[in-house]
Amino acid sequence: MRNLRWAGLLAAPLVLGLAAVAVPMEAGAMPPPFVHTLTSVTPVSSTVPGNGDINPYGVAVVPASTGNLVAGDILVSNFNNKANVQGTGTTIVEVAPTGGEHVFANLAHLPSTMPCPGGVGLTTALDILPGGWVVVGSLPTKAGALPKENPAGCLIVLDSSGTPVETLTNADIVGPWDMTAESTATTATLFVSNALGGNTRTKKGVPVAGNCTVARLDLSLSSARPTLTSSTIVGTDFPWKANAAALVLAPTGLALSAGDTLYVDNSLTNTVSAIPHASTRSTPVTGAGGMISKGGDLSAPLGLTLTPAGDILVVNGNNGLVVQISPSGTQIAKKQLVKNGAGDLFGLAVTPNGRGLYFVNDGTNALDLAQPASGG
Repeated sequence: MRNLRWAGLLAAPLVLGLAAVAVPMEAGAMPPPFVHTLTSVTPVSSTVPGNGDINPYGVAVVPASTGNLVAGDILVSNFNNKANVQGTGTTIVEVAPTGGEHVFANLAHLPSTMPCPGGVGLTTALDILPGGWVVVGSLPTKAGALPKENPAGCLIVLDSSGTPVETLTNADIVGPWDMTAESTATTATLFVSNALGGNTRTKKGVPVAGNCTVARLDLSLSSARPTLTSSTIVGTDFPWKANAAALVLAPTGLALSAGDTLYVDNSLTNTVSAIPHASTRSTPVTGAGGMISKGGDLSAPLGLTLTPAGDILVVNGNNGLVVQISPSGTQIAKKQLVKNGAGDLFGLAVTPNGRGLYFVNDGTNALDLAQPASGG
């Protein structure tokens, strides 16, 4: 997405004009939409590490302290290097809820035993599994252009100290763009939206359009490292297209409901699709066949998560809005997170207390917090 080089956070918290008048609710009245409770937005921290990486993409809240991971801290992956070349960022930073960041991992030089076709450019695909295993996606570029390798990219697995222990690569992992996970103590399932593959058009040997997939990756967890046990395509025919400003418009945000429905948004088609029985299904759902919401307030939807009540939250790439959608696809409400925020939003995560929303701001290269004015 469009990016501005970070020039320092404001000394005082920035509060946007989101104030709402409190109106007493009658007994039995429906609570306000989640996004309408987010009445203030403040910066938490810069996400720019010492090597100058910018363009923060992925967001994941640490669930438990392990190794260098501190419960409640937020991991953020960077997609661009200091020269602002997309698909060349190599760092994951760890941000404290009270502010301040340090480098959790720099993946510029993976061991030769850990292949990642095309190289490293860390994406929104970022999650933390039991045992402190961190998984991050890579969609690398060549001088800012999409890679020729097919499949390109990989998932990189790190231990809780930020040391890479393996890479996951196979035909079902093609430019991993975002990811969500569900886990037990001994197993994990990763759902990955691919931004590449299924090429329908190329330019000078570089793919520029196609129809990509959503993959389910099943892992066994042990004290040594996670092991990939199977992979299944659960979603197909999600259109993607190369884009000069955004690199690629493709399926991005993913979230799994308590009822085992996987929600997927697509920034190219301005849609949200649903894939039922995502953890067990053996046949894929098409992006069009599973579509539950299209157009309206959706404008290049990117990051996606769920509210504590199970509604869908989507942030737009074109206008700085967060949109709340019911599980059936009704667009309930919207809120401006970033004024004139074209290109500013990507990854997001609900705060551990369920009242606030962490999101990356690519315009300021920072992690921000939206919450009720009284605090989260």
